[in-house]
Amino acid sequence: MLTRPKLAQLIAACLAAFPVLLATPAAVAAPYSPPPPQTAVGGERMGLSGVQVDPLAGAPALPRDLTGRSWIVADAASGDVLAASSPHLRLAPASTLKILFADTVLPKFDRNAVHRVADAEIQGIGPGSSLVGIKEDLDYKVEDLWRGVFLSSGNDAVHVLAHMNGGIQQTVAEMQARAEALQAKDTRVVSPDGYDMEGQLSSAYDLTLFARAGLRNPDFRMYCATRDALFPGAVDKNTGQRGSFGIANTDRLLGKYPGLIGVKNGFTTEAGSTFVGAAERDGRTLLVTVMHPTTYQKVYDETAALLDWGFAAADKVTPVGRLVDEAPAAEPSPGGQAGGTAGAPAPPPHPSPSAQTEQTPRTPQPAAARTASGGDGGGLGTVGWLLTALALAAGGTGALLLRRRRAGRPAE
Repeated sequence: MLTRPKLAQLIAACLAAFPVLLATPAAVAAPYSPPPPQTAVGGERMGLSGVQVDPLAGAPALPRDLTGRSWIVADAASGDVLAASSPHLRLAPASTLKILFADTVLPKFDRNAVHRVADAEIQGIGPGSSLVGIKEDLDYKVEDLWRGVFLSSGNDAVHVLAHMNGGIQQTVAEMQARAEALQAKDTRVVSPDGYDMEGQLSSAYDLTLFARAGLRNPDFRMYCATRDALFPGAVDKNTGQRGSFGIANTDRLLGKYPGLIGVKNGFTTEAGSTFVGAAERDGRTLLVTVMHPTTYQKVYDETAALLDWGFAAADKVTPVGRLVDEAPAAEPSPGGQAGGTAGAPAPPPHPSPSAQTEQTPRTPQPAAARTASGGDGGGLGTVGWLLTALALAAGGTGALLLRRRRAGRPAE
């Protein structure tokens, strides 16, 4: 039997070696490897800055002296992006955001429905806004209001339709949800009319997604292609008859560029000029978006030049990206534990805090176990003392970890 001095020496030697044993697992731990960067919507090259184009033999050169901070040329049917420049750059959209407004709200109301405008519906419009000239306490057909949106870019028409839709905030929320459904990740909606607001942003890529979705609606296509119309005016006090006045589309390419379908132009102090155009030629429909060129007129000149290039290069370039399709509607989770992302099983539920800290009650030790003698069947013995010393040196880590695992294990 070991004497107490020898036992103390043996315990001291074990304690001296114990830190080495504890450090060993950490020494062989695998180094941290950061996750790869997330690919931009539409493909890796859509997330790059600068011009992206992949010409094949015989492809025409891109137009020279393009000044737009961001632009994109895409095939509306296939979604192929033929060329782009910083397409995910987030910029102020101006009235091109009305494309998303129309795609969100237009399907909700019959074009022949009549609405009497209340004064509150045309209040709170930003100073300097473009207006079609709506008056309170007068009736307007829904189709007249939409002509006011598309032709005159009327913020008053947008506000009336937004109030019909449940209010400005309700409409903003629905527009944001629609943007997310279309996978337009760059867009943040603050005002439904595109008026300059802090934090209101979109991108050439997102605006092109909105136009592509909107053009699938025949009414949207009809309104954005309308060059001029009569708009209901005020009531003549002498005759009691209601007059009308002419409005014209502010899109300067409409009727001038061969095959142009529409879509929407915009201009604000913050955004400068923005434009989304769609044109058809020989059965092919191309979409071009140009944002923030150096001057107002250049947004039209550069759009026309990019459309010309796109029709000439469509079969002579390798696509550098694609317009993504609308995300499928989320299906409700089945009963029980919810599934994880992308169809992967969800991890098991975390144990409750009380389960994590709860420990198994200790069984009272007999008196013999608390003696210092060794070799006694009722005591710890020499090996018992060694194990106790090691456990105490580790702070009881192994025993506590075992207890916590047992206590925190989810019920089967």
